[in-house]
Amino acid sequence: MACLALKLKLDGVPFNLDVTLCCGQVFRWRQLGGWWYGVVGEHVFKVRQVGNEVFYANVDESMVKRYFSLDHDLERIRLRTCRDAYVRQAFERFWGLRLIRQDPWECLISYVSAAWRNIPAINRSLQALAQAHGEKLSYDGQVFYAFPTPERLACVTEKSLRNCGLGYRARYIHEIAQQVSSGAFTLKRLRGMPYAQAWDELTVLRGVGPKVADCVLLFAFEKLEAFPVDVWVARVLKAHYARYMPEAVAKLAGGALSPSAYAKIGASARAYFGEYAGYAQQYLYHNERTCMQTRK
Repeated sequence: MACLALKLKLDGVPFNLDVTLCCGQVFRWRQLGGWWYGVVGEHVFKVRQVGNEVFYANVDESMVKRYFSLDHDLERIRLRTCRDAYVRQAFERFWGLRLIRQDPWECLISYVSAAWRNIPAINRSLQALAQAHGEKLSYDGQVFYAFPTPERLACVTEKSLRNCGLGYRARYIHEIAQQVSSGAFTLKRLRGMPYAQAWDELTVLRGVGPKVADCVLLFAFEKLEAFPVDVWVARVLKAHYARYMPEAVAKLAGGALSPSAYAKIGASARAYFGEYAGYAQQYLYHNERTCMQTRK
């Protein structure tokens, strides 16, 4: 049964729901009839924005505020981060984009599955994974699926994961599920670690490279200094940041990045953009990706 929608007044808090959900940080939200529907944990909820008001159902207000990080001081983040005209322009264009506080398990598996693939392919495989191995949920006359638990994925075959379109990543996902479900690896302990220590811990897992670790730490563990570098961000750095980070940008000239080169670029980005480098990364990433789509 559908729940009555409730209303949250933003009262001047900058927020852009559409940009936040479309900027490439989450993969399983979908838009139906003017509402965004998503599954968080074992619950489906829907949300939409009309001007300075956010309407939501099947979830409480505190969850909406927490999930969309409405407590992050975007004005402060912009002041601390926007050190040049190019990043200022990205913030102006997509003002109100916020980093979502994602479930650590789903975020980890999502980004392991995302390696070397575009967003539509990631969306398809994650939806197939949830449909094949997650709990079926019904809401508003629609069918949704919870993300499969570590225990569930540890028990299925690697072949069944490959059938979800995961390719070679299926082996890594199966291994990680076994480690997490057995307690050999505990995700929640990463939250209390400093960024560098948490990054070292995550990259021990097979299938978790430097960029995947940064994505998980940024989007699931609120390590806002994390600065994931993919092909989009590399393009931005080469085109606009050579004079600000010359040594780091020089590392991008050789094609695939070694772990040490990646670490150098991340350190330079944190030194330049500061404690909220992850916000700068997401605004720059989304700006570059949408500019490229416009040019096509």
